[in-house]
Amino acid sequence: MAATRRPIALAAAVATAAALGNAFALPAFAAGQSGSDGASAAAPTMELKDGTLDWGFKESFRKYIGAAGKITVKDGATQAAGNGVFTFVNGKGTYDMTTHGTDTAFEGGVNFSAHGGVLDITLSDVKLSTAGKGGAITADVATPQGTQNDVAVADLDLSAVKPGQGAGGAMVFKDIPAKLTKAGSEAFNGQYQTGEVLDPATLTVKAVTPPTEKPTEKPTEPTGKPTEKPTEKPTVKPTDRPTTQPTPKPSPSTTATDKPAADPGAIVDGTLNWGVKASFRTYVTGPIAHGKVETTGGATASGDGYRFPDATGHFDADKKTLNAEFDGKVRFLGHQEDGAYTLDLSLSNLRIQADGTKGRLIADVSSKDRETKKIATYTGLAVADLKLPAGGPTAKDGVVTLSAVPATLTADGTKAFGGMYEAGEQLDALTVAVALDKNAELPSTGGSSTGGSATGGSSTGGTVGGGGTVGGSGALASTGSDVPAGALFAASGLIMAAGAGAVVVARRRRTA
Repeated sequence: MAATRRPIALAAAVATAAALGNAFALPAFAAGQSGSDGASAAAPTMELKDGTLDWGFKESFRKYIGAAGKITVKDGATQAAGNGVFTFVNGKGTYDMTTHGTDTAFEGGVNFSAHGGVLDITLSDVKLSTAGKGGAITADVATPQGTQNDVAVADLDLSAVKPGQGAGGAMVFKDIPAKLTKAGSEAFNGQYQTGEVLDPATLTVKAVTPPTEKPTEKPTEPTGKPTEKPTEKPTVKPTDRPTTQPTPKPSPSTTATDKPAADPGAIVDGTLNWGVKASFRTYVTGPIAHGKVETTGGATASGDGYRFPDATGHFDADKKTLNAEFDGKVRFLGHQEDGAYTLDLSLSNLRIQADGTKGRLIADVSSKDRETKKIATYTGLAVADLKLPAGGPTAKDGVVTLSAVPATLTADGTKAFGGMYEAGEQLDALTVAVALDKNAELPSTGGSSTGGSATGGSSTGGTVGGGGTVGGSGALASTGSDVPAGALFAASGLIMAAGAGAVVVARRRRTA
């Protein structure tokens, strides 16, 4: 069944025609013009040829597959050296002179496979379209469960992209920003959020030489010389967060505190609630890793994460600094082979260092390399950067509370996850409550505030208690054949665990 195609606008073609050469100059019978016989004709559709699309989907996903499986290109597609981006070739399409829209389909496909075929995704029939200042990339997505045709992968933003001229008069749109669509997020069950930044795309197309005909009117000159230099694009997109966070009030103590709340002093008790990363928990306990999560040393499963108790340290009310250390350990185990787990990550001795509105989460880390099976240990590794509420940490009724603090992975923190995530990846938000007085009352509840990552779901199925095992028999462990392909990979949390922006959205196959 013929697809309803979105029009594609490469830019205001009239404005860029002079700079891009004759390849995109409007012929005489363009919209509103008359042919040599004086008869007015409808605006034509110009054919495009020799198109290429350079796009890597998402770098962190390629790195993950490169470590856990293999990537295979086919049907003319190529991949750049060093596990680089893919190039889809022989693009053919159309350019509408009335709407300034283009629609280009490319040859080539790519297969991602890992975990003995449990993960097996093939992308083919890749197309790119734009409309006005936006656009989309689509592809057919095949898994062992079936094929979805013309799955819309990404929304494109051409608002700051300047067209350049390539070899042979080609029109080049370099480094077009790309983000995951709402449909893509839904296809992954909401575990990978709408708007997640994917790799930028570069489109190159040529116009089929139109019939020789002198234009009756000179095209409008461009207002400025186009540049071939792409608009700079950030490599990592921080998830939009509020600049301030509401601070829930802890339950007031029924006993008056011995010290004024503003006095600096030693921390006598407290808790840290943190889920690390929701999608990582789901991945570990899901049908790909078939693993579990263990808490020891006083740490317990709590809500959508883990609670680390018995805080010690110091708070300075004047300097707005907080240094707090917590007991407990959480250990993630997955991919069991020959009686041992090849995924083995432990976080212990967690510390919060806060100074004004900035802070860090520090931990002792033990992480196994899945290829060499060697265990690396890091003492005092800065795992996450924290963004504290305006004004920094403050005390009330003898308690300092930091609620739902956004956390992003540091460059050093990527070592803990074996490169599965890039620096700047959003982690679960965390909540801290520490007492400055032995009679102060800490909040009685306060499970992990997962913030933007919460949609990945909790892995706390199974036994949840002090020193218990979490998630070993969660609902995601069962994946019957009746589960749709999109839901299967969504439930596994694989794409989120890999930081992947793999392309899945619903569009129908374009008739060749």
